Amino acid sequence: MKKDQLRGLDPAEMQQKLQEMSEQTFRIRFQMSMGQPEGLRKLRENRKDRARLLTYLREREVKEATPVKPQGVK
Repeated sequence: MKKDQLRGLDPAEMQQKLQEMSEQTFRIRFQMSMGQPEGLRKLRENRKDRARLLTYLREREVKEATPVKPQGVK
């Protein structure tokens, strides 16, 4: 999935996407255990997309929790 597409999602959609990715990871691992080697690339892509989503969620969480300081105050 493209980075811009992931970043454009709202937090609820990101959570839903994470759930879908977890289910997809389970299916891919199951297929690999059955002897289908082409799942390795999909598994790696899925893992990277999941990490990106978690990063974007954390960025938003930190951004919302950070108090805004006035310009003149140090």
